[in-house]
Amino acid sequence: MFQSFEATTTPEAGGLRLARLREVLTDRALDGFIIPRADAHQGEYVAEADMRLAWLTGFTGSAGFCVALQDRAAVFIDGRYRLAVREQVDLDHFTPVDWPKTKLGDWLVANAPKGSVIGFDPWLHTKGEIDAAKARLEGSGITLRPCDNLVDVIWQDRPAPPKDLMVPYDLALSGETSADKRGRMAEKLRQSGHKATVLTQPDSIAWLLNTRGSDLGHTPVALAFATLDDTGHAELFIDPAKVDDPLRAHLGNDVAIADPAELGAAIDRLQGPVLVDKSTAPVWLDTRLQKAGTPVAYGDDPILLAKACKNEVELSGTTEAHLRDGAAICNFLAWIDSLGPAPDLTEIDVVKKLEAFRAETGKLRHISFDTICGTGANGAIMHYRVTEQTNRQIEPDNLLLVDSGAQYLDGTTDITRTLAIGTPPPEAVRAFTLVLKGMITQSMARFPKGVSGRDIDALARNALWQAGLDFDHGTGHGVGVYLSVHEGPQRISRASEVALQEGMILSNEPGYYKPGAFGIRIENLIVVQTAPPLDGADDREMLNFRTLTFAPIDRNMIDVELLTAAERQWLNAYHAEVLEKMAGRCGPATTNWLAQACAAV
Repeated sequence: MFQSFEATTTPEAGGLRLARLREVLTDRALDGFIIPRADAHQGEYVAEADMRLAWLTGFTGSAGFCVALQDRAAVFIDGRYRLAVREQVDLDHFTPVDWPKTKLGDWLVANAPKGSVIGFDPWLHTKGEIDAAKARLEGSGITLRPCDNLVDVIWQDRPAPPKDLMVPYDLALSGETSADKRGRMAEKLRQSGHKATVLTQPDSIAWLLNTRGSDLGHTPVALAFATLDDTGHAELFIDPAKVDDPLRAHLGNDVAIADPAELGAAIDRLQGPVLVDKSTAPVWLDTRLQKAGTPVAYGDDPILLAKACKNEVELSGTTEAHLRDGAAICNFLAWIDSLGPAPDLTEIDVVKKLEAFRAETGKLRHISFDTICGTGANGAIMHYRVTEQTNRQIEPDNLLLVDSGAQYLDGTTDITRTLAIGTPPPEAVRAFTLVLKGMITQSMARFPKGVSGRDIDALARNALWQAGLDFDHGTGHGVGVYLSVHEGPQRISRASEVALQEGMILSNEPGYYKPGAFGIRIENLIVVQTAPPLDGADDREMLNFRTLTFAPIDRNMIDVELLTAAERQWLNAYHAEVLEKMAGRCGPATTNWLAQACAAV
C-alpha cells in the first residue's frame, strides 16, 4: 500500500508543545511566531521533516498556518478544512480562523499587543506574503522579524530530510531535451532584460532538467534549488547523496552541481537583474540579493507557464495514462456495484481495493495524493483522509465519495466519483444533478483565447447558485505530467487571472457538501485545445476542452428531468465514449457492467 491509515497527529499533544514554544519566545524576546504549512520550496506537499504545522497543532491540511502568541494561538484554514481542523486541533489551545477572509496582518492588529515583535522563518515565507502582512501592520506598532525556526528548537525527534536519488526522465516521455528547454527559458530571460533567475520549486527544476525523484512520495521530485542564466547555463544545488553518475551524465556540462551549502555564495555572484517570483521564492533569497547589491526584478517564475502548456508527446503520454487508469477505475466501480446495496465494507477497504486495481496495471509508480474516501458525513469533509480512528462502515442508502489519483511514468491522474449505495436520499440526488450540470456545462465550454479560469468558474456553479447552493473550493486546478497533481499557474477559480492556453491540463470538479450528511463531487481532467471551426463564426481564435478521464457517472444519482437536452446529449456521448474506450481494456465482467452503466439516459 502506498497509503497509510495511521493518524499522524493527535490533538492532545498541541497544548504541551505550544507551552514549550512560548518558553522559547520568551527566551528570544519575541511576542509571537508564525508557523506555515510550507517548506523552503513552497510546494503543496512537504517532507516529514518539514511538517512543523502538523507537529505543533495537529492540523494536517495542505494549506494554512498558525500564529502563536503568548496568550492565544490561531490556526488559519480555508474553506476546505473548516470541518477537519476542529477534529484535529485542541480547541482549548488553538482557535480556527477563516482564511483568506481574515488576513494575517489584520488578525495581528486585532490580537497582538501594540509594540509586539512577531518572528518568522525567512526560508518558509515568500516575499509577497510578508510584504502583504507588513502593509496591513503599518501604523500598528507591530513588527515582523526574521529569525531561526523556533519549532525546530523544540522538535527533538524531528525526522531527517529525504535523501532519495534524483533520476533522469526519458526524452521519450518529456518530448523536449533539457538543453532545448534551457535555451527557450534563457531566451525569455534575454527578452525581458533579466540576466538570471533562481528556481526554488522542485517541479520547475524537474521539468527544466528532465529529472524526477521520490523525496515527496506523491509528487515525483527531488528537493533542490537551481539558478539559470541568460546563456542557458544552470547550477543545481542538491544534497550530494542524491546524485550519481547516471544523473551527472544526463545533466551534462551545462548544468553544474553544487552542495546546498554553496547556494548563498552562488546567489552573491549572480549578475543582475535577477528575476525573482515573490509569490514562490523565500524571503531569504530576496534579502540575500539585496545585501549583495544585486538588482532584483520581480515577476513570474518563467518555468511555470512553459511547464503548464504540455507538448504533443506529453499529451499523448498522459492520454495513455488516463486510459490505463480509467480501466482500473471501471473495474473498481463494477466491483463495488457487484456487492449490492449494503456492501460489507469500510472506507479503508475501499481505498485498499482501489489501489489494488491500479497496481494490477503493472505501471503504478505511486498514488498522486492520499485517497479521499468518505461515506455519509465523512464525505462532507472536503479533504477527508481516512484513518484507523475515523474509519466508517459504508452506509446503505447514502453516498460514497471517492477522490483519487495515480502517478504513472507517462501521466498523472485525478478523478472523483460520488456513488449511490442503495437508495440515495432525494435531497442528495437533486444536489448531485445540479453539480453534474455544472461539470457538463464546463466540459461543453467554447471560449475565446485570453479567457481565464476566473471566467470559466461561474459555468460550473450557475446551476447550484440558482438553487441557493455553492461549494467552498476552486472548481479546478492545474495538473502536471508525472509531476504535481496540483500545478500552477492555471486553475479554474474566481481568483485566477491566468489565460487558459492550449496544452494546459485542469481538473473540472464542482461539488456540494452538507455537513453531517453527505458530500458530492464529480471530477474529470480536461485539456485545453483549439476549438474546431464553426459555420458563420467570426474570425476569432477559440478554445475548448477535451476530456481525458473515462469512467461512468452514477446514473442512480441523476434526476434526468433536471438536465437540458444538450446536457443529456453530452452525457450520453461521454458514456458512449467511455464504453468504446474501456471495453477493450477491461475484463468481460466489467465490460458487461459498463454496457448497463453507460446506457443512455
